[in-house]
Amino acid sequence: MTPRRRPPERLVRSYVVTGGRAHPTRNTLDLVTLLIAADDLPLGGLSPEKRRLMELCRPGALSVAEVAGHLSLPVSVTKVLIADLMDSGHIVTRAPIPAARPSDIHILQEVLDGLRARL
Repeated sequence: MTPRRRPPERLVRSYVVTGGRAHPTRNTLDLVTLLIAADDLPLGGLSPEKRRLMELCRPGALSVAEVAGHLSLPVSVTKVLIADLMDSGHIVTRAPIPAARPSDIHILQEVLDGLRARL
């Protein structure tokens, strides 16, 4: 049995990545909020973490949880980075599409009966 390897420690501490901030400028981000990167804004001047976040989101929408996983950062730190990118216009968010609720069988039966009556 081989001993478990510890994950490598981050070279940069989380508080350095966020500039010492612990809370995002916006409190609208959920784990399933979808992130869409703006294609027309330059990435120059962004920190390496923000640049990587933009590169992850450019091919398509990713959730906050997915981005945090890809960046290997805590969700709280990722939310601070995302909020900064939202403030600068680099990231646009969209709420996930809610799951459809099952329809009431009684209503469906009435619709079916009404269609049959018209035919």
